[in-house]
Amino acid sequence: MSLALIVLAAGQGTRMKSDLPKVLHEVGGAPLVHHAVSAGRALNPARVVLVTGHAAVQVEDVVERFDPGVEFVRQDDPLGTGHAVAQAAPLLADFAGDVVVLYGDTPFISADTLMHLMAARQDHDIAVLGFQAAEPGRYGRLVKDGDCLKKIVEYKDADEATRAISLCNSGILIAPAALLFRLIDALRPDNAAGEYYLTDIVELACAEDRSVTAVTCPEAETLGVNSRADLARAEAVFQKRARAAAMDAGVTLRDPDTVHLSYDTTFGRDVVIEPNVVFGPDVRIEDGAHIKSFSHLEGCHIGGNAVVGPYARLRPGAKLGAEARIGNFVELKKAEIGTGAKV
Repeated sequence: MSLALIVLAAGQGTRMKSDLPKVLHEVGGAPLVHHAVSAGRALNPARVVLVTGHAAVQVEDVVERFDPGVEFVRQDDPLGTGHAVAQAAPLLADFAGDVVVLYGDTPFISADTLMHLMAARQDHDIAVLGFQAAEPGRYGRLVKDGDCLKKIVEYKDADEATRAISLCNSGILIAPAALLFRLIDALRPDNAAGEYYLTDIVELACAEDRSVTAVTCPEAETLGVNSRADLARAEAVFQKRARAAAMDAGVTLRDPDTVHLSYDTTFGRDVVIEPNVVFGPDVRIEDGAHIKSFSHLEGCHIGGNAVVGPYARLRPGAKLGAEARIGNFVELKKAEIGTGAKV
């Protein structure tokens, strides 16, 4: 079955208090929306459609740089998630497969979770991703009857009994394209926000005796970024995962909590990283290299068994040959250092 992704990235993100669109704020050196698109690409989608709105040109320019091949549609009026998804309908009018809806400000959905969601879709018309929240707060609630999901109720529209439910909505779902867009056409803004809620398709589907189910994932995967505090939490989650992946791959981090990694940092085996080292984007380090404390690297290539620092700065275009040595307080940019050479 062919699959398409619709990634919602139209919001302004007023709580960020920023001139930069929310989805372009960075985690691990890459915009939030890149993390979301990358998560979806694990499903090998035939199409990826990004819905932009606020600062659309700016968002589209950045996404084209990070994620070539993404298609764009625009939501000119912020009328809710259902309205946002509807903007992709003309682009996917002839698409016969399933559609997964993702969010550009939710960077940590795992490939395993999305595979689980797809598997649930095989036995149901629609599958929705939820999570058990430690503090449900203002999340939408998933209302079930046995194994069947009957409706999703937004917090501001929920009564006290519904607010007591701890099973919450991530916003992510999968449905056949034709069914999804037909149900969206039937949405009405009859709610406290006066918006077209994507979540209302669940109740509409059940009214047609369609089968709707919910699967769950760890709450940490559903972390959405809506404020600077959320952004800091997301960065902490990313760094913890990136450090663990590096160590699992054979990298020694002498003091992991003080090493800052980028989304595309690449290590060989038996690399040693001392405390207080920062990696910007586009750094590749070969086997056996040793990066000493308080060094900063970006846009560079470190050859096998090379030694850098302490207190060194390697800027874009720097390339070190095998067993090169870069000493204290050396700064390099667009320089190639040969095998065994010392600076």
